[in-house]
Amino acid sequence: MTDLSTASKELTAMSIAEILKSLPHRYPMLMIDKIIEIDGDETAIGIKNVTFNEPIFQGHFPENPIFPGVLIIEGMAQTAGAIVIAHDSSGDRKNIVLMLGVDKAKFRKPAGPGDKIEFHIAKIQRRRNVGRYKAEAIVDGVVIAEAEITAMIVGVPL
Repeated sequence: MTDLSTASKELTAMSIAEILKSLPHRYPMLMIDKIIEIDGDETAIGIKNVTFNEPIFQGHFPENPIFPGVLIIEGMAQTAGAIVIAHDSSGDRKNIVLMLGVDKAKFRKPAGPGDKIEFHIAKIQRRRNVGRYKAEAIVDGVVIAEAEITAMIVGVPL
């Protein structure tokens, strides 16, 4: 397991334990199971394994389960947030990432139980504590959704 406080710039992947150290999200709002192919805060791929056991499928939709588009956007944002927090981590403060905006969102195909969603994230630009990221959700090599996510990194007291 990688020590985030000392090796954040060399991070190449994040397990669920490392994601839980970086993000404040917990079940049922944690939308990523692991992150692979991390390049600092430049690019990463987050993984979400969609299962029928998820509580959202009790109402969305029982006869035809579809993973909601807003949760796909949330998975994109969480992937970007986790790599930024891990990259910027220091021992004297903790950061959280707040979503400021979602632009150019498009949903092309639905995802459902049994799908593995890959959240491909690429930094467009970052100035101080505000970053903008291009994101694509991909299932079996097909882009099912895309968006540009803008977020602000905020330090919170330890």
